[in-house]
Amino acid sequence: MKKIEKGTVRRILLTLRPHLPLLILSTLLAAGVVVLTLYIPVAVGLAIDLAVGAGRVEFSAIGRILVNIAVAAAITAILQWLMSLLHNRVTYHVIRDLRFAAFDRLTRVPLSYLDSHPHGGIVSRMISDVDQFADGLLMGFSQLFTGVLTIAGTLIFMFRIRPEIAAVVVLVTPLSLFVARFIAKKTHSMFAEQAAARGEQTAFIGEMVAGQKTVAAFSREDENLRTFDTLNKRLSRTSLRAVFFSSLTNPSTRFVNNLVYAGVAFTGALFVLNAPLAFTVGSLTAFLSYANQYTKPFNEISGVLTELQNAVVCASRVFALIDEREETPDPVGAACLPDVRGAVALENVSFSYVPERPLIEDLSLSVASGQRVAIVGPTGCGKTTLINLLMRFYDVREGKITVDGTDITELARHSLRENYGMVLQDTVLYADSVRNNIKFGRPDATDEEMIAAARAAHAHSFIKRLPNGYDTLLSEGGGNLSQGQRQLLSIARVMLALPPMLILDEATSSIDTRTEQKIQNAFAVMMKGRTSFIVAHRLSTIKEADVILVMKDGNVIEKGTHEELLARHGFYHTLYNSQFEQ
Repeated sequence: MKKIEKGTVRRILLTLRPHLPLLILSTLLAAGVVVLTLYIPVAVGLAIDLAVGAGRVEFSAIGRILVNIAVAAAITAILQWLMSLLHNRVTYHVIRDLRFAAFDRLTRVPLSYLDSHPHGGIVSRMISDVDQFADGLLMGFSQLFTGVLTIAGTLIFMFRIRPEIAAVVVLVTPLSLFVARFIAKKTHSMFAEQAAARGEQTAFIGEMVAGQKTVAAFSREDENLRTFDTLNKRLSRTSLRAVFFSSLTNPSTRFVNNLVYAGVAFTGALFVLNAPLAFTVGSLTAFLSYANQYTKPFNEISGVLTELQNAVVCASRVFALIDEREETPDPVGAACLPDVRGAVALENVSFSYVPERPLIEDLSLSVASGQRVAIVGPTGCGKTTLINLLMRFYDVREGKITVDGTDITELARHSLRENYGMVLQDTVLYADSVRNNIKFGRPDATDEEMIAAARAAHAHSFIKRLPNGYDTLLSEGGGNLSQGQRQLLSIARVMLALPPMLILDEATSSIDTRTEQKIQNAFAVMMKGRTSFIVAHRLSTIKEADVILVMKDGNVIEKGTHEELLARHGFYHTLYNSQFEQ
């Protein structure tokens, strides 16, 4: 295996360590199964010798042997059932722990990771890859322990019965392992290609489901179908290659083992003919059974090795997610923001998503407590980036941002973010009730407070018209509501939380003009005494701002009130008047 694969195997073993007591118990049960399984051929051989021996057939003795065989078989079945329970328990607890670890890391990776990786691919790692890993792990649990113990047990019995024939079996049978290992090494890269293709297809399906309306609007169904067909064929091709080559393992090893079995039968028959007292028919029958039991684990283990190739590949993808770099941790003893006034300052801030493409350069800004700051400018000038920096979704490359004089990198992130209320153009609602969506930012709020916030956001009237009012369950992303209704719920959520600082990023972009005027009045009341950052493209909505920042190419090029900026006849004047040009 490659270095990363060996590391993955070590990680798997470390993951299994907490379940060591159950694994030991499972091993003991496996030992019991092996002992009982090895007893049955001995008993069958004795019964055969009694039946074909000279003189009177001892039916009573044969009957006792048959009863013993039946009891051994029943106990073996019970032990195997218990083993299966233990194996399943260990496997699914490991899966639970892996998914929890992956999801936990997903909540703590930098936002840049989520921005740069297809969401469907991440979902594929947490769901499909973990399931594939589970299948391989379960197969290994159920067959590896019993296989190793069976090989050891049958060796002991075979050497006790006839060492010469046992030596031949031992020397020839391991050839099947070399065959299996050779094929497994060849198939590993194919399973890696299969996992990658599966993740790519999952990502594409996720994008199409989320953006199906856009697909329909641009009549891209046929082209997307062709793209999906290409991805589907690639997955089919890689899967068939992996399965085809891995499927060669079992027939190849069985062929070797069948040759061994035939050789044992022929050699054993010669011993029976030449020395019937030293090597009886019953002994030959038992030996053939042991030879078969000895070779069977090699077939199973070779199959396990093939499945583990796929399992290890999938596990490595899951561990890669778990090992992703976390966002910079809060400093030890990070401060919290008590009694926030909302004075925000940016000092010589520089930032870029990609080092070779600067976005914000040497930006300085001072916002007094309670000011309403509007941020305007052409698309791509850095407005939303500035919001990301204020919320510390991204960290500045140079300079610093302070709140009430404290550098935000010295603050606990939760303390900083819980003091901001955000309403974004792209609303985020969850598959839950309307009530819980509004209370998302303040779960301890009373129903009266929640309804008051909904009324202030002008959402109460449409909520009451829903089938179950505030208890109506929303579909994923609020898909059973209009875009405007979803935005009203987002506004109600912030109005319920009422944090000391606000960020409104195109907060009314999907609302009709009449409702927008009402919302603007509600915002005006809400913003009193609160530091507010308002990102807007419709410049008519920010006339009442205390200060307007005009951004271009990552810099604030103009600053002032609406009237002051118009009087300068600068870039803002051009932007504002362009809205009214035909």
